[in-house]
Amino acid sequence: VQLQASGGGLVTAGDSLRLSCAASLRSFGTYALAWFRQAPGKEREFVGRISGRDGAKRHYSDSVRGRFTVSRDNSRQTTYLQMNSLKPEDTAVYYCAASTFPYVDSYSPSAYEYWGQGTLVTVSS
Repeated sequence: VQLQASGGGLVTAGDSLRLSCAASLRSFGTYALAWFRQAPGKEREFVGRISGRDGAKRHYSDSVRGRFTVSRDNSRQTTYLQMNSLKPEDTAVYYCAASTFPYVDSYSPSAYEYWGQGTLVTVSS
């Protein structure tokens, strides 16, 4: 299983950015997907997740709810993280993750078996 995250960069507070995570694996559509982030000196934290198959179930951390949206395109084996109204505190390396289970009711990184390499998002004030 391979996950490749992209789309990070340097933006100004209030800007938007969309991250992508392309996967190469069988039965991608059934995998639950998630995004995490890790700021310097901090632990990796949950950002958002989307259930497998139709992606009907989505959950977000309190810090990004209403600003970030997780989506998936099973035909392209890709998940996206649309980030709007970015703040300096959103600065972090963002990681995509996948679980073989179609639904993961957890905010822990340990619930996901597969990880992308991370993409850096820097938000200046």
